Amino acid sequence: MTVVGPFGLSVQDQALEADVREGMAAVEQALADATKSDVPFITVGAQHLLHAGGKRFRPLLTLLAAQFGDANAPGIVPAAVVVELTHLATLYHDDVMDEASMRRGAVSANARWDNSVAILTGDFLFSRASQILADLGPKAVRLQAQAFERLVTGQILETAGPGPDDDPVRHYLDVLSGKTSSLIAVSCHLGALLAGADERVVDILTQYGERIGTAFQLADDILDVASESRESGKTPGTDLREGVPTLPVLLLRATEPDPSVPGDLRLRELTAGPIEDDELHAEALELMRAHPALAQAREDTLRWAEEARELLGPLPPCPAKSALEGLCDAVALRTM
Repeated sequence: MTVVGPFGLSVQDQALEADVREGMAAVEQALADATKSDVPFITVGAQHLLHAGGKRFRPLLTLLAAQFGDANAPGIVPAAVVVELTHLATLYHDDVMDEASMRRGAVSANARWDNSVAILTGDFLFSRASQILADLGPKAVRLQAQAFERLVTGQILETAGPGPDDDPVRHYLDVLSGKTSSLIAVSCHLGALLAGADERVVDILTQYGERIGTAFQLADDILDVASESRESGKTPGTDLREGVPTLPVLLLRATEPDPSVPGDLRLRELTAGPIEDDELHAEALELMRAHPALAQAREDTLRWAEEARELLGPLPPCPAKSALEGLCDAVALRTM
């Protein structure tokens, strides 16, 4: 068994391992080429987050989905590059909206330069993705456009927040569906489509991408609370410190206060907004880690991962199917 990728993806087939490694290397080179400009300053800005690393989860799924057809079809690597460039572009814009100072362990583009440079750099990456996408045909263009619309809709929903009659948990899941799952689903969709996979297989893999995308984002919510390290890619408790209501906090708020749960009332008080004081932040983390809301968030996350696994059932047994099932297992490991 060989582990490939940042999520501990288990690949037990040597041929698949070789294909994935070769494909990811080609994607990495193509990303480097796509972020170059005749203007040196633009190249530096466009490659800022590229050089900071990243999971490359979306390209990986594109390559795995292509295994259900002709994995060597000429559009596979370009499609993987398109989805990753789109993802990178959104990070530049997100950091401006969130006023973030760090991204992937490096100074964010807006902090290193300014908001205007960060926004325009994101736009540059969108334009490069569009140029590559144009060569993949009108159906691919339409799919990406639809995914991008969902992505922007999710961002708008997050910015607007839930309405007075909205269920905050349902609203949050809708935000994740747009901001995260849409692009992960289209990664699978494009990989299978451009590889010439059967229409039913394309649909299964697309729906799998929807669910595994939500599962991985929810797992990040849990890691932000439960991790003692930087597994989630950011300092533990970042969301709590910034007052960002992720699933554990939303589930806490969705229940009536329970004095029989140790620290329940105190935790509600602490998580009512941002927590700037280090001692109060440490207290909130400790209480959240022991609260039933975190256990419920873990159960919900695992349910999304299990739904993704079940969707793969009709697909014929093959190394790529096993690898996709392995990603569902990785969700469970990340939430422990």
